Amino acid sequence: MKINRFKKSQKVLAFFTTNFNYYEPYQLLIDATFCQAALQNQVIIEEQLKKYFQSELKLLTTQCIILEAESLGGPLAGATMIVKRFYVHKCGHEGKPISAAECIKSMTKSSRYIVATQDKSLQQKLRKVPGRALLYLHKATPVLEGPSDASKKYVNKKSNALPENVEKRIEGLKKTAGIPTTAGDDDANKLKKKKKPKNPNPLSCKKKKPRVNNTERKDALHKVAKSNDKPKRKRIKIANHVKEVIKKNIKN
Repeated sequence: MKINRFKKSQKVLAFFTTNFNYYEPYQLLIDATFCQAALQNQVIIEEQLKKYFQSELKLLTTQCIILEAESLGGPLAGATMIVKRFYVHKCGHEGKPISAAECIKSMTKSSRYIVATQDKSLQQKLRKVPGRALLYLHKATPVLEGPSDASKKYVNKKSNALPENVEKRIEGLKKTAGIPTTAGDDDANKLKKKKKPKNPNPLSCKKKKPRVNNTERKDALHKVAKSNDKPKRKRIKIANHVKEVIKKNIKN
């Protein structure tokens, strides 16, 4: 099962690396809800995530996330201590802190972060934005969520549309190679040899039968039928001695 989980996570990472420019060391933006779930399931976040990803990681948080956890007091005291261990990334809200969810949303607009959160409402909002990677805990197991529908649609549109730079480069390569470009379609048509239809093999052809008109055919059939109606004459052979007797009788 561990091998399967690792393969799935690597497949998801490859998708985001190829299509949304994620790269190592992968930056994980962790909020207090993720730390609270890790505390309840006795998960050491840094150790467990390194085993799961088997890649270089940077565990980050923001001042807004820490201040929100501190404001909630007792229930999140343990989670607050854990989240303070991570590197505090500048979010741009210093002096005017906002909610952790809004801070994370603003952070993910420009940079490529894997957001580690248990906040379901935040997860739903991030799924609607292409290129947002999500990580959450299923009991004591970290799970890197597969690409959202918004990410898949974006990639499909991007793959179907060929950028102008690529088209220009293709045209330039065609010119250097002496291949006619799209602009010179007339020249390309001239270069193309017209294939003439080949004559059929005379040995494989059957001789054509002469066509007979319906009237001629009817007359021919009628003649054949009449000829079949006439009775045939039967020739009777007479012996020579009988012929001589008949001749004598005729003379007498």
